[in-house]
Amino acid sequence: MPTPTPDPTSARLDSWMWAVRLFKTRSQSASACRSGHVRVNGAAAKASVQVKPGDEVRVRIAGRERIVVVVRPVAKRVGPPVAAECLQDNSPPPPSPEVIASIPRRDRGAGRPTKRERRDMEKFLGQ
Repeated sequence: MPTPTPDPTSARLDSWMWAVRLFKTRSQSASACRSGHVRVNGAAAKASVQVKPGDEVRVRIAGRERIVVVVRPVAKRVGPPVAAECLQDNSPPPPSPEVIASIPRRDRGAGRPTKRERRDMEKFLGQ
């Protein structure tokens, strides 16, 4: 039985995200798909979905949403200059360090907020 030749007009989603360096490893890419952090054209996507030029891929990485459009599907990992040509990045700019610093955070392991702390947080957030 002859082996199927790869389709040059499309590529697996997990391979493409790894090849254009959205993720360091292909297994991280597949894991993000399994966790529901990846959408293709607005629909949740499995790792095996074939992406074509023009598809919009939304990926949630480290609390930040990346919005990229497939320009050229590639299945093998390529160098950074070539990877930049394979996608169009429409992501919003990351928040400034001042905005990140102004977000109140509780210490890890501090437990649930008390009623007073909760009221102070709601007052601060304007709720």
